[in-house]
Amino acid sequence: MKDFILKSISVVFHPLIMPILGVMFYFHKTPRFIPDPLKIAKIFSIGILTIGLPILLFFLLKTINKVQSIHLKSTRERIIPLFINCIIIVLILYRVFTPNEIVELYYFFLGILCSTLTCFILALFKIKASIHMIAASGFFMFAIAVGIHYQININGTIALMMIILGAIATSRLHLKAHTNQELIIGLFTGIFPQLVFLNYWL
Repeated sequence: MKDFILKSISVVFHPLIMPILGVMFYFHKTPRFIPDPLKIAKIFSIGILTIGLPILLFFLLKTINKVQSIHLKSTRERIIPLFINCIIIVLILYRVFTPNEIVELYYFFLGILCSTLTCFILALFKIKASIHMIAASGFFMFAIAVGIHYQININGTIALMMIILGAIATSRLHLKAHTNQELIIGLFTGIFPQLVFLNYWL
């Protein structure tokens, strides 16, 4: 039962879902008026680009033996998927969230791009960082920033995210997917870019 729960945590809070969670969180909390059709269109676009497309590309890479599993256990397996993900995020920045439209989400994805590039560079040097921690901690920092920016109470969200971060770290350690060092590298790789870009929109 314990193994099932810890494995489920890694699946439920997979890095692919964190960007769309960030978008949905922002639309739910922002006091700005944004038409519902626009929200739906943006969420649908992000779902296609950050979940649907990467899954399809993963199966393509697996077919041609560039990756062995969805867990991307080795740094060598990570290089191509991370590079592709960088291209997808650049596309999002140019076509979905431009700086002149929704500036908060533009910098959120710019932070994601920097985190992904950092993870890609680390993989080139055979240094493994936890992508789960990168994605979750990036969303965590963005959620805090949104709360500060709009002066809204998100204490419940912060408490929940801290529990989720701890659960993800525990899950990854239990599954022997990462070491403590790799989790810490992932944590700071996710948080730092979001923290830096606060200067441009907070």
